Amino acid sequence: MKHLDLVQKYLANLAVLNVKWHNIHWNVVGRQFLRVHTYTEELYDQLFEDYDAVAELLKMKEVTPLSTMKDYLANATVSEVAPKDFGHDDSLKLVKDDLVTMRALATDIRNSADDAGDFEVVAMFEDYVAFYSKHIWFVSSMLK
Repeated sequence: MKHLDLVQKYLANLAVLNVKWHNIHWNVVGRQFLRVHTYTEELYDQLFEDYDAVAELLKMKEVTPLSTMKDYLANATVSEVAPKDFGHDDSLKLVKDDLVTMRALATDIRNSADDAGDFEVVAMFEDYVAFYSKHIWFVSSMLK
């Protein structure tokens, strides 16, 4: 099923973003350090909960979820970023790009699952689309 292949990519993205957003969280610098540090922690905490929920969803669908960093990196549509000092704007632009990518993928999964009549996946991914839309707004507002 096409939508479950997309769910695997989504799972891979969650794993990569968990590491990437920790990197940004640890290495953000500047006047807005505390705000970005706290915000990225809120985001990756949610991603980690979603990571488990998405893997369990795949198991419910009798699909073995990807489970190694090698597989995650090979299947992810988001990229890692090298550790360095990240300023406020750089941090938020990286996060926003990832949020936009994840919203697009979550929307594709939701629509593909709807075409397949897979209502559990539709319900879960409608919530994910809403989450990303809200946080794209948050980050866009912080970047103004």
